[in-house]
Amino acid sequence: MDGKQLQSQYKDHLSDFQNWDQRAHAQEYILYPKNMGYHLCIDETALSKGDLYTILINRDKRGRKGSIIAVIQGTKTDDIIAVLTKMPQELRNQVKEITLDMAGSMQKIAKTCFPRAMQVIDRFHVQKLVYEAVQELRITYRWQVIKEENKAMKAAKEKGEVYKAEELENGDTLRQLLAEADIYYYLNHLINGPRVRKSGQNYFSSSLKILSTYITTHWSWERSFPQTMTRM
Repeated sequence: MDGKQLQSQYKDHLSDFQNWDQRAHAQEYILYPKNMGYHLCIDETALSKGDLYTILINRDKRGRKGSIIAVIQGTKTDDIIAVLTKMPQELRNQVKEITLDMAGSMQKIAKTCFPRAMQVIDRFHVQKLVYEAVQELRITYRWQVIKEENKAMKAAKEKGEVYKAEELENGDTLRQLLAEADIYYYLNHLINGPRVRKSGQNYFSSSLKILSTYITTHWSWERSFPQTMTRM
């Protein structure tokens, strides 16, 4: 049987599509208030042809049947709020926690639609921000080390001496270490548990010590994370 014909037969005759109570607005949004839970997650995704949709799910269902609470076309804050507030207030007040990204629009949606819920920033976005901030520091620190090393090399040359950079416990010089460091690798180690190869243990240890020292003296949390996070 032709695939399109089978699709048409199922849609128009075998399924309940024609009597579906959400058929009139299914292109714009779909709501399943019965799937509401205590712990939700809201995010945006591209389902097809680059069209963005906002998805609200029940985290307690862990992707199983009954996970989806809302699928809304677009990402405009007012449109999302208008759809989500169609669900009963008493249901929305039951939500204890909602996981979201760090976008101000998502925070507004969560605060308006689920006023009693704690907002939790998902780990991916926190990790990404930390990675970017530490990489910025690494690069800054590397240029500082290069400048200081060039001065030391010049001073040694003037004295007729051969300059030799100090080696760290992993065999690298500080300049080499900061040029090669993969901070994302280290952050994964810290956040997701020990996954460093045995041969890289000293390398990881030295790098972390150096970066930790620099961070504690130069890094401003407020500058790197201007938005308030309820919990990581």
